[in-house]
Amino acid sequence: MFTPVEKGDGSSGASGDNGWPASLSYLDRAEIGANIGGMNILSVLIGLITLPAALIAFLPLLGWMYWLIVPVAVVGLVFGLLSRHGAGRALNLVVIIVGIVRLSIGHGII
Repeated sequence: MFTPVEKGDGSSGASGDNGWPASLSYLDRAEIGANIGGMNILSVLIGLITLPAALIAFLPLLGWMYWLIVPVAVVGLVFGLLSRHGAGRALNLVVIIVGIVRLSIGHGII
């Protein structure tokens, strides 16, 4: 498994200028990057599930659904923060902001 090497820590293993250990091949680095990219896909999927639910919950008397939607979107945002890409992060952030505004308009109930 990959263990990051701190720059200038005096270890015998040389690290490149980018912080990756010199012992990792290009394919190992690509595999680690692909795992991080999977977080963005998961974040986008969560956002695509919560966005239609948020649009439905925007109707009168369905505002209580945001109590369920916002925490799920927060989980999607966390996955988006772990990713290098911003699509999932932005999508979940929009759902969270709309949900919080709608909850504040309806005083958390309606």
